[in-house]
Amino acid sequence: MKITVIGPGAMGLLYGAKLSAVCDTALIGNNKANIDAINTNGVTVKRNGSEARFSPKAYLNGAYPDKADLVIMFTKGYLTEAALTENKNILNDDTYIMTLQNGAGHENILQKFADKKHILIGTTQQGSSRENAYTIVNSGLGETVFGSLLPDCDKSEEICKIFEKSGFPCSYSDDIYKMIWNKLMINASSSVLSGILQVNQGFVAQDKNAWERCQILIREICDTANAQGYNFDKDEQCERIYKHLLAAPDGYTSIYSDLKNGRKTEVDAISGAVVSAAQKAGIAVPEQEKAVKEVHDMETRNKERGICR
Repeated sequence: MKITVIGPGAMGLLYGAKLSAVCDTALIGNNKANIDAINTNGVTVKRNGSEARFSPKAYLNGAYPDKADLVIMFTKGYLTEAALTENKNILNDDTYIMTLQNGAGHENILQKFADKKHILIGTTQQGSSRENAYTIVNSGLGETVFGSLLPDCDKSEEICKIFEKSGFPCSYSDDIYKMIWNKLMINASSSVLSGILQVNQGFVAQDKNAWERCQILIREICDTANAQGYNFDKDEQCERIYKHLLAAPDGYTSIYSDLKNGRKTEVDAISGAVVSAAQKAGIAVPEQEKAVKEVHDMETRNKERGICR
């Protein structure tokens, strides 16, 4: 199977590197200096004091010379359409496109490039932070779960086996939208909050005030998801996320990194997705709305300081 990973950020590097050990895998991005650095140095994955080096091939957008069997999207959500447009040359009628991006609603964009049968939506509990263009720290070893827009995916078993062999625990789900809500429980609560506070994940669980606010965010997500027919238990979700944070206390989220480095965040596809769904259901989610505003205020501050890019 030929796999391409579009978006060689922290998570893209992690998946591109480890998948390259078991199959033909390439990284695709838009930063020439970073692409050159990957091709020169490979990708180094650090974990608990040990290091492993991998050698995925890296290409600039539009330069990958083959058709891909599986495309994995790790770009920021707002860059998805542009990235796929620039790389349409790698797609054919048999190509599967998988999103492991943060947030919700990415399938709407993917349908412009593939039919429903070939669109896969996934989530991952892996964690990764980038030290430089070709070095990452793998901070979490959780499961990757994906599903198809249509019942039964011809490639589900093969993809799961490849991921498992690469060191990514993996499973296929028949209820992808519940899976997305399950991940939003973390992304639209502790992840966003760690970005606003500019702290690691462990702080959110260990600080009394931060954890109280995090629980409010979680409960608002539960109310919104349950209005769509799901049955999330608020206390169970709070306990699950608390344990998740303590299991990877030194992890840093993408929103944390984006705000720290003056980049635009994906908050509209994360907390913003919760707010939009709540508005449609007539549910009040004031803490989610506050979180979206705070992140945008921080983006505006960075822009005014001339560090937003």
